[in-house]
Amino acid sequence: MNVEQARFNMIEQQIRPWDVLDAHVLDLLAVVRREDFVPPAHRALAFADIEIPLREAEAAIAAGQVMLPPRLEGRLLQDLEVAKHEKVLEIGTGSGFMAALLGHRAQRVLTLEIDDGLARTAHANLQRAGVLNVEVRAADGASADLSADGPFDAILLSGSVALLPERLLALLKPGGRLLAVVGDEPVMRATLVRQGASGRVVTQPWDTGAPRLLNFPEPTRFHF
Repeated sequence: MNVEQARFNMIEQQIRPWDVLDAHVLDLLAVVRREDFVPPAHRALAFADIEIPLREAEAAIAAGQVMLPPRLEGRLLQDLEVAKHEKVLEIGTGSGFMAALLGHRAQRVLTLEIDDGLARTAHANLQRAGVLNVEVRAADGASADLSADGPFDAILLSGSVALLPERLLALLKPGGRLLAVVGDEPVMRATLVRQGASGRVVTQPWDTGAPRLLNFPEPTRFHF
């Protein structure tokens, strides 16, 4: 496989058509080596438009332990609009690839991964990639006490939730943003919350889907 051609095709055929037009984001996706964050068994799929399992395939997919498709990673990165002076929180580290992208955009990134093994792998991936402003912490993003770490300029949920997480919204600075995929299959929407001076402004600019993040609240289901 011609790796650089595959990377170029990923950007031009998957990411750019998904309205990812920010030149800085596209340049970053061209230089951060996605293949270095993919498990060796699946490296041939590094640039494919799929969710890549991070462990044994069926178990990983069932647990939501996957890398998100490149188009979704690019769009989330673009829409969060991270700046160089900002402190960012990510929930759902996975392989560490999104944390690496955020690290190139931000001053500091804290990323939480509920699975200890994945957290160790992500830390090693980031160290090898020379991304040194990202802290990987093995913790449950749905319940971890982050009061000593916040507030944050931006928060990204690298997975889906049924409801906007109030605990995390409370960690935003004035002017801060939280971006998550919210809803239930088959209808989920990218949901961006901005902490404005007069309250929160919520927009849902596009439809998508993503695996569930573990342990976040689910709405009560009514049965007849």
